[in-house]
Amino acid sequence: MKSRGFTLIELLVSLFVMALLAALSWRGLDGMMRSRQVTEAYTDQVMTLQTGLAQWNSDLDAITEFPGLTALAWNGRVLRLTRTDAGGGAAGARVVAWTDRGGQWLRWQSPAVTSRGALDAAWQQADLWSQNPSDSMRQNEVVVAPLEDWQIFYYRDGAWVNPQSSSATTNTTTSTVLAATAAGTRTSTLPQGVRMVLQLPPGRAISGQMVRDWVKK
Repeated sequence: MKSRGFTLIELLVSLFVMALLAALSWRGLDGMMRSRQVTEAYTDQVMTLQTGLAQWNSDLDAITEFPGLTALAWNGRVLRLTRTDAGGGAAGARVVAWTDRGGQWLRWQSPAVTSRGALDAAWQQADLWSQNPSDSMRQNEVVVAPLEDWQIFYYRDGAWVNPQSSSATTNTTTSTVLAATAAGTRTSTLPQGVRMVLQLPPGRAISGQMVRDWVKK
């Protein structure tokens, strides 16, 4: 019986089919890898933002007030606050600042301070950091998330108000605090709540407007 092999045409057809299958397989694997990378990137974005929001709440929960000093202030550019150090009251206090600079939501904190003079200096440094930070200041900042814009509101007397408006600062001046201190009473200047409105850029895992409310405990 005479044996029969493959013809040249059959061999070429087989090679073409194998090449086609390999190309389709590669495209499928490449698509899976790209999808995985996108999923991982989105997951990282969500986790980073959630961590930042958790830190925001932690900072507000840890606000501490000192007689004659402002514990929380918003000037339209940076939100500054004085909080107890994470190590406890004995470790001192820190000034924390949040701002939007260059399309990035940033957090900064001072070293722990234990004197009024150091606290005043850190408070001024926080404002300077929000505008024109030095290299040493940048070492204490953390990039939280890309940001298009943000706004802050205080809750006072049953309404959300602009912290820079006169209604938001009623009875919260330094003279009021000093008068209360002289009378032997402790008057809080903190609002009953703080609302943060974030405008997150498109093309992210979370985009659009996000509202975050904090209520004084």
